[in-house]
Amino acid sequence: MNLKKYFVRALHRLQKGPGYTYKELLVWYCDNTNTHGPKRIIKEGPKKKLIWFFLTLLFASLVFWQWGILINTYLSYNVTSSLSIGFKTMKFPAVTVCNANPFKYSEVKDLLKDLDRLIEAALERILQPMPGNSSENPSLSLNLKLWNQIPLVLIDEHDKDNPIILDIFESNQTVGGKQTPVGNETPGSALPALCPQCSQEGSDNCTYRNFTSAAQAVTEWYILQSTSILSKVPLQERIRMGYQAEDMILACLYGAEPCNYKNFTQIYHPDHGNCYIFNWGMDEEALNSSNPGAEFGLKLILDISQQDYIPYLSSAAGARLMLHQQKSFPFLKDQGIYAMAGTETSIGVLVDELERMGYPYSDCTNNGSDVPVRNLYSQYNTSYSIQACLRSCFQNHMIELCGCGHYMFPLPEGVNYCNNEDNPGWAYCYSSLRSSIRHRQICIDSCKETCNDTQYKMTISMADWPSEASEDWIFHILSYERDMSTNVTLDRNGIIKLNIYFQEYNCRTISESAATTIVWLLSSLGGQFGFWMGGSVLCLIEFGEIIIDSLWITVIHIISWCKGLKQKRARTRYPDAPPTVSELVEAHTNMGFQHEDAGAVPRDETLPPEPGTPPPNYDSLRVQPLNVLGPDSDAE
Repeated sequence: MNLKKYFVRALHRLQKGPGYTYKELLVWYCDNTNTHGPKRIIKEGPKKKLIWFFLTLLFASLVFWQWGILINTYLSYNVTSSLSIGFKTMKFPAVTVCNANPFKYSEVKDLLKDLDRLIEAALERILQPMPGNSSENPSLSLNLKLWNQIPLVLIDEHDKDNPIILDIFESNQTVGGKQTPVGNETPGSALPALCPQCSQEGSDNCTYRNFTSAAQAVTEWYILQSTSILSKVPLQERIRMGYQAEDMILACLYGAEPCNYKNFTQIYHPDHGNCYIFNWGMDEEALNSSNPGAEFGLKLILDISQQDYIPYLSSAAGARLMLHQQKSFPFLKDQGIYAMAGTETSIGVLVDELERMGYPYSDCTNNGSDVPVRNLYSQYNTSYSIQACLRSCFQNHMIELCGCGHYMFPLPEGVNYCNNEDNPGWAYCYSSLRSSIRHRQICIDSCKETCNDTQYKMTISMADWPSEASEDWIFHILSYERDMSTNVTLDRNGIIKLNIYFQEYNCRTISESAATTIVWLLSSLGGQFGFWMGGSVLCLIEFGEIIIDSLWITVIHIISWCKGLKQKRARTRYPDAPPTVSELVEAHTNMGFQHEDAGAVPRDETLPPEPGTPPPNYDSLRVQPLNVLGPDSDAE
């Protein structure tokens, strides 16, 4: 059978409508559908037919409008948070303890001696009543090379149009861009400022960073200068200059088990020097806490050696500590707390576990592999955190823009830390980058929160320790255990006692779940369709059927149009009409009956045959088919 005819017949069989026109199909659908409304359109009178058509169109529009809202709500991927409280055995957190002072002053004094002389002379100049009353010229024995790289100036802004800029170690002051000799102006009435970037000619082209207090300006200036100096010191030398574990950790007890400094893991932290982590979980399994309460937690006695602090670098005295997850890097500057010397600090811990849903519900990450920022803290073999990402992003921008890395963050391979000799303009570049909102927003947009996180909520209480009645024997014992000396080498200003424990064994889990699911979407769509149109899923199937029938009718019309177009082209090619069968038979008969006698006169075929002549036998005629359209045409 011809394939095209078979296909057409198959389409005819699949098309179950009443006919082959769109109008007939639409009338058939309205008459047979289970959806309310369309039946009334074809069965009512003209006026009611118009009313029902309007109502059906209105409610159908409402259905589609509600469907759009529901689908948009589903695609917004909202979440709901649920809180559950469970009682289970929990891992004791990793505890990081550091000294608030990063280095022993006795070890770094030689490196910072020029810096200390500069800051002492600057303070003397700032605090003196009159600039001209100094007993001696402080600049004679000072290394002003450090000062000229990042000078500290005083700015008097009483006259906003003509501010007075006074360089502390210069005899001239700048007024409105012009230098004049210093008179009886009082430096104490001016505000301090740093000039991270100055031209070779002087302070006329400085970019100033203002402060409201000289204490803040001096501390910031000292940190910038010391950072430049310490960045050139090798790491192992910096570790040696810091506080060692055997000197800092005097006593340790976990539950009923004794411990010592060997149970701590040492890391170097740029802000606090040598830090020590208990229960980090890098080399051994994390410890579990058997029960809540202070007697089942961690007890430490620390010696911070406050008498060996760097005077201008560390203005706070105490221990810096932080509780965090195992195998995570401690960012003490953001999440750490201070423990004051001469006190017993008790820290009760509550655990909150956060479980966020991933994409598309939130833009969180499981391990940081999908974050476009190179994690510089991966060299510590620690897990991903958003703090590590933000600092890595800042350091990457610092390297890209300034050509060197900041001392406070890890370095990638092949890059050096910034210092004043190799990178004269690094302080200005660093200050500009730190205050840049655009770069900060780039890092915020690039970094992601972790999907699963554990937070430790702390309840802190303090008491004086040791008491006046017991301090004598306690200091004697601790001094003997540390130095094997019968003399007291410890005092209240350097001793800290810590108690860290689980306050209760209830672990709070805050988990996210999808606010809208596919089941919610289908039920909501069906509810709106049933309320406004009285329909169901079968009605949607009927609507799909009418669409399929319309497609069949369209295909049949296309085939008929193609067939008509083909016939039209054939008629154009052969304009004469093809002969009929009777004409072909007559032509063949006339050609077959010729008189054998060539000399005989042909009989006039228009006359009737003579009497007695038998008629021709047409049954024995064999007609040869005539191909009118040509050998290549497709005869129907």
